[in-house]
Amino acid sequence: MQIPLSVLDLAPIIQGGTASDALANTLDLARHAEQLGYHRYWLAEHHNMPGIASAATSVVIGHVAGGTRTIRVGAGGVMLPNHAPLVIAEQFGTLAALYPGRIDLGVGRAPGTDQRTALALRRTLEGDIENFPNDVAELIALLGDSQPGQSVRAIPGAGSHVPVWILGSSLYGAQLAAAMGLPYAFASHFAPEQLEQATALYRNSFRPSVAHAKPYLMLGLNVFAADSDAQARRLFTSLQQAFINLRTGRPGPLPPPVDDITPFFTDPRLKLMLDSALSCAIVGDPQMVKSDLAAFIAKHQPDELMVTAQIYDHTARKRSFEILSGAR
Repeated sequence: MQIPLSVLDLAPIIQGGTASDALANTLDLARHAEQLGYHRYWLAEHHNMPGIASAATSVVIGHVAGGTRTIRVGAGGVMLPNHAPLVIAEQFGTLAALYPGRIDLGVGRAPGTDQRTALALRRTLEGDIENFPNDVAELIALLGDSQPGQSVRAIPGAGSHVPVWILGSSLYGAQLAAAMGLPYAFASHFAPEQLEQATALYRNSFRPSVAHAKPYLMLGLNVFAADSDAQARRLFTSLQQAFINLRTGRPGPLPPPVDDITPFFTDPRLKLMLDSALSCAIVGDPQMVKSDLAAFIAKHQPDELMVTAQIYDHTARKRSFEILSGAR
């Protein structure tokens, strides 16, 4: 049985490009993914990041949903401590009213930025992350059926039952998703260290809820596919450079690929960091992608894969998702 494949898009702003270019490419890729049979198309919330154009995540979701017809569109995710649950319920309730049956809402507790920017977003950092479980419960209640005597309602939003997911890269998210009986998306595409522990904890601790009788696990995965191994490895160097820049405090637009990534490892610890952070990456030609994809699925048994590909050239990016769609 084939598991669903979905797309995670950070709307990459490339070197020499603009946010307008990035958002146009996002819609073009979403339409391409829809034609190829991908299940979902999710956008991620990040702030003060020169290489990411999806900061206003709900706005970009509306842009994509309005330009597609059938693919599910959602947040992967909204960083809930940055927002009041009522605001998010209203935004996603509005999206659900505009595009019925097609909207997903993944939420995380990280700020999606640095602390100074988080302060600019929230005006206070006190208590926000600690309130995350209560905020999730409040959000779900606001998206559910209105109750007698309820004084505050999300309009639109109440009664929409927009599916809520927990996103995470640690054991915390796995434990919360299991306790609340929610689907769980693990960020193995950039933080795979606790992948096996988190998935086991989620599955073993899951408590059925009204909406979900059993656990549903989605795993993030980098896939860089091309018509040759050499081409794929070269495309992959854009993400490698971006990670090095981010981890060394120099975030910027997505750089073009290079023939040799070795000179960028000025500190041996950078290579170790990169090998660890990007260990859940499939890079290669169609045959290798097919083989490595089957091995990843067999090992981790996800219910769905959320695939991301930070590829500098838009045509090559579309080709990568095309190759992957034929690899199942």
